[in-house]
Amino acid sequence: MKIVSGPSKTLQSILVLLWIIAASTPINAKEIKLVLQITIDGLRPDLLQRSPKQFSKGGFNYLFNQGYSYNNAHYLHANTETIVGHTTLATGATPSVHGMVGNVWFDDQAKQLAYNIEDPNAPLLPSRETQQQGEQVDPSQKLARTQGRSPAAILVPTISDTLIAYYGGQSKNFAVSGKDRSAVAMAGKTGKAFWFSTNTGDFITSQYYYDQYPQWVVDWNLQRQSESYADKNWDLADKPSSYSLIDKDDRPYEVDLKGYGKTFPHAYGPKNHPLLPTRVLVSPAGDQLTLDFSKALIENEAIGKDSIPDYLSLSFSGVDAVNHFFGPNSLENEEIVRQLDRTLAELFRYIDKTVGLKNTVIVLSADHGMADMPEHMTEQGYQVGRLYSEQVEEMANQLGEELYGIKAISRFFFRPYLYLDDKKIASAKLDKSSVLKTIAAKLSLQKGIALAVPRGGVSDMQQTPIYQQIENNNHPQRSGDIYIAQAPYWFMFEKGPIAAMHGSPWRYDTHVPIIFAGAGIKAGNSSRRVHPIDVAPTLAKLLKLSPPAGSQGTVLQEVTDK
Repeated sequence: MKIVSGPSKTLQSILVLLWIIAASTPINAKEIKLVLQITIDGLRPDLLQRSPKQFSKGGFNYLFNQGYSYNNAHYLHANTETIVGHTTLATGATPSVHGMVGNVWFDDQAKQLAYNIEDPNAPLLPSRETQQQGEQVDPSQKLARTQGRSPAAILVPTISDTLIAYYGGQSKNFAVSGKDRSAVAMAGKTGKAFWFSTNTGDFITSQYYYDQYPQWVVDWNLQRQSESYADKNWDLADKPSSYSLIDKDDRPYEVDLKGYGKTFPHAYGPKNHPLLPTRVLVSPAGDQLTLDFSKALIENEAIGKDSIPDYLSLSFSGVDAVNHFFGPNSLENEEIVRQLDRTLAELFRYIDKTVGLKNTVIVLSADHGMADMPEHMTEQGYQVGRLYSEQVEEMANQLGEELYGIKAISRFFFRPYLYLDDKKIASAKLDKSSVLKTIAAKLSLQKGIALAVPRGGVSDMQQTPIYQQIENNNHPQRSGDIYIAQAPYWFMFEKGPIAAMHGSPWRYDTHVPIIFAGAGIKAGNSSRRVHPIDVAPTLAKLLKLSPPAGSQGTVLQEVTDK
């Protein structure tokens, strides 16, 4: 089977034709040499307010003081997960349009659950002679049937795809992240994606993008920078008295990543420890490595060096990783946000030196927020707990047997979707839509579940704002039979080494920052309600482009009006 390593010759010819057409059109965005899209995985906006006095002048404060901030930005979809948020930011569309409804969904052809960006036709490029398989801590990854990765499942173009098409393939388009799905989503169909491997500690890619690694990537990986953290500790960088959560370090419900510990200092472990790269990612070191690799990319790929605008997406994964193991109200979170500020300051200095901040449009947002751990919220007086996937299946199976005499009516549940057994329902000569509505109504009454919505929706009397978010998450070929939304602050996911989880339709998960800066954008802030689907069309307006094909957002006039 032939492996596709990028745009086909036919597509390249089309891009050249588009460039010839576009070249005759006046362009007023010549001063923009680079679009720098920064996505902070799991950054709930209030996490930036914990210790603002500790931020440097050139990181978050540069964005706050020199850029335009939207303080009331919320996602419009219900399943606030990594791939969903990143693809929404990239395309300006909801999952009902772009198709990435979750980190995992049911593959109708294969008749089993599948990981969102897996692709057997795009195998990974090995970065070492012996590519070791390390331990997985991400349950979503465990369901992947192949290590191949590509954007094949994304159904509409991204803003970077739109930029590439307009300039006939002359714009450069790269995405770098600590996670594969984050990089792949932002690079779109025509860009190049690199991500951090928790198996090797290298930045890797797949054969969708390259037949072999560029020499600069080989050289960077040969430095083995992740291994330099072996036998070292992640410790607090500032005086203990400067942290507002210094007395909250020792919390029993945080997760010890097999010796990483629940309190500072956290030991990365020896060089040969299979979780060394994972522990690096669950610390400020992972974001720093992402920056260092990106610097090499900018230099070697000559990003922002000509009059044709380039696109670079950097998705920093450290905040999300730390939140999952220690929670957003942890000392570890306070520390990683401080260190991320310093990483961003270093990034902006480098961009100013190589491209010029005045020639760069920066947009910073997040793919989702993060809920506090149920144990933490119980201490605050909430009656909440943990609801695991197997328990949801047990509820559905019990209802199936009680109501219809069908044993094991659930095929499987992977949050947020429950899939029922069509064959058993048909054999019982039952109308499936009626079965879905009845079981969904009963599930909505169960402890820990706020709402269960069947495929096909609910009556007008039952419709709520959360229902609309669920509808925005629905894709007819990929969404499950019943969408399960957990009650506020309830944990709903697989059993495993995860302390805190996002993915709900509640405001702590939908609320994210949106900040534009650079390239003549006026400073200011607004508390009016906006949405991440507005980011892509706003970037398009700044670049004098039509919005991405599937975009549903509105141009943010405060950013584009000069």
